[in-house]
Amino acid sequence: MVIAVVVASVAAFVVSSAWYIGFGRVWARLSPAGATARPSPWRMSAEFVRTLVLVAAFALLAGAAGVEGVPGALGLALVVWAGFPVVILAGSVLHERVPAGLAALHAGDWLVKIAVVAVLVGVWR
Repeated sequence: MVIAVVVASVAAFVVSSAWYIGFGRVWARLSPAGATARPSPWRMSAEFVRTLVLVAAFALLAGAAGVEGVPGALGLALVVWAGFPVVILAGSVLHERVPAGLAALHAGDWLVKIAVVAVLVGVWR
């Protein structure tokens, strides 16, 4: 399972990077000044570690829940996505005045990223 976690982490990192490159203009328009500057190497490294933690947690959760195969992993991914990042992002809109469009952009990234993780972890389970 270690190989699955590493492969899924790399894939999720790449997909997430592509997401923000693809939506770069939208992100720049909605983000606070300076938030969209090119990330430094240490921030890229920190983001990869965050992704690695996400994938490891998802793989452990899938194992503990007895989820097997891609369909089950995708179902779990949808529940995890709706129950955690969407709820957290909604809170940032409600309480911190984060623009709804920016929260939606991040929620989309989370959905795509967790789906990629689910497929890859599901293939290995």
